[in-house]
Amino acid sequence: MDEGRAPRRRVSPRLWLAGGWLLLALLAAIFAPLVAPQDPLAQDLMLERLPPFWMSGAEPGYWLGTDSLGRDLLSRLIFGGRIAFVVAFAASIAACLVGSTLGLISGYFGGWADRVISRVVDVWMAFPPVLFAILLVAVLGTGLSSVIIAIAVIDWTRFCRVIRAETMGQSRMDYVENARIAGYGRIGIMLREVLPNVVPSIVALLSLEMGIAVIVEAILSFVNLSISTDDPTWGGIIAEGRLSIHQAWWVLVFPLITLILTVLSFSQFGEALKTRFDPVLR
Repeated sequence: MDEGRAPRRRVSPRLWLAGGWLLLALLAAIFAPLVAPQDPLAQDLMLERLPPFWMSGAEPGYWLGTDSLGRDLLSRLIFGGRIAFVVAFAASIAACLVGSTLGLISGYFGGWADRVISRVVDVWMAFPPVLFAILLVAVLGTGLSSVIIAIAVIDWTRFCRVIRAETMGQSRMDYVENARIAGYGRIGIMLREVLPNVVPSIVALLSLEMGIAVIVEAILSFVNLSISTDDPTWGGIIAEGRLSIHQAWWVLVFPLITLILTVLSFSQFGEALKTRFDPVLR
């Protein structure tokens, strides 16, 4: 082995596991019309509450069984993933852009900008987030765009606080002082020197926020405040399964497993990426 060459870091197993599940779920959602075995909206009362494929009484083609209206559960989970991922990506990116920008400004420039932004964040975080989301959706009206706006409006503060703290720490580093001595302007130092060093934290937060967005969307759809169409959502399927838990447990259990795996995978994926690419942790 070449002594001058740095040892290659092994890829974390949780990065593979979390990334594998998210990739599988995302591809299934994108190609839902091709991979879903049945029409998720098709009802057939002759097929109501069919059990999963390994249980007695199962029907071919209905791998995870059916609900109380005879709709295929697997197909509904796949199509529900479309809503979950659209909300996760759109709401998280919007919250990230707003919160990270304000966090950078607050942490690097300090002074009155820091005081104003910090007070706004303190007031914003005083509201219970889930109740705030329900209130916003109730005011804006149900719909996919309302859910995305509500989540982004609530969760930008998480990015702002963390990135502010990271930026304040990076601003005290020697490389920032060297850049000042070299004649770089304050905005140039913030964008060219400080920002690249807080990107790993932004990535980890973005992935974690995607999981939170999936949970919030599921909560809103559980209480019938998400999309206004008949399209399946994970929270809506859970709400339906709760009513028939004693007759068809699979209608509740499988969407819960899907939701939990997706949220945990977003969290673990973000942490693994931060560990791998953070210059301090490498």
